[in-house]
Amino acid sequence: MNAARLYTPELLALAVELADYPPLAKATCRGEARSPACGSTLALDLALDADGRIAGLGLRARACAVGQAAAAIFARHAAGRDAAALDAAQQGIADWLAAQGERPEWPDLGLLEAARAYPGRHGAILLPWRAALAALSTRAGAG
Repeated sequence: MNAARLYTPELLALAVELADYPPLAKATCRGEARSPACGSTLALDLALDADGRIAGLGLRARACAVGQAAAAIFARHAAGRDAAALDAAQQGIADWLAAQGERPEWPDLGLLEAARAYPGRHGAILLPWRAALAALSTRAGAG
């Protein structure tokens, strides 16, 4: 499979969306994740509501286009989700990437379909879910 099939205009356009999610000055919690396969990193700030659900977020990505696209897809649809929903989504996405399950219910995830054929990019796809879970675990630990 060639790179042109992976780096579609739709995937590349997602990376531009990250400008809509600048770092939060007053985050409830912060988390980071790194993909060992490609070295991509993502730092994520979360603002939470009283029930521990995502009310806002900010991103700092040093990631490949696939990781940036995944971060944009996460950011588009993270509002209102809690740790249990994020954990279930992360596990479902990991299973889907490993061809061990159907694509989980996360809007726009199909835009990353071509990246399934590139195992070296799977870690970059999972970055936002892992960073969010890391952020929520630091909050729980501080609680």
